[in-house]
Amino acid sequence: QVQLVESGGGLVQPGGSLRLSCAASGFTFSNYAMKWYRQAPGKERESVAIITSAGGNTNYADSAKGRFTISRDNSKNTVYLQMTSLKPEDTAVYYCNVFIHPWAYWGQGTQVTVSS
Repeated sequence: QVQLVESGGGLVQPGGSLRLSCAASGFTFSNYAMKWYRQAPGKERESVAIITSAGGNTNYADSAKGRFTISRDNSKNTVYLQMTSLKPEDTAVYYCNVFIHPWAYWGQGTQVTVSS
């Protein structure tokens, strides 16, 4: 079965950096685009970044542009989200996601808290 396991979250001061990882299993990872989403308390889940199956193309939410970088290692079945210049408004649970028709699969999420 499809499994997505996020890690790398934590507490970081404003201006700091974190790298999130999402280990995937149960499907042919290299065939699918991968996404990162986040959900802040009291807010809807929002898309943060997407990377195509081979990693050749990426796209970011306006809030992430210039600060976050999505990447993947198809040999390790892992997708990453490097986050820099973190702000308090980046505080959220971060999820990785894959759409394998007709279902969307989600990990359990990893908490990122940006606070001094």
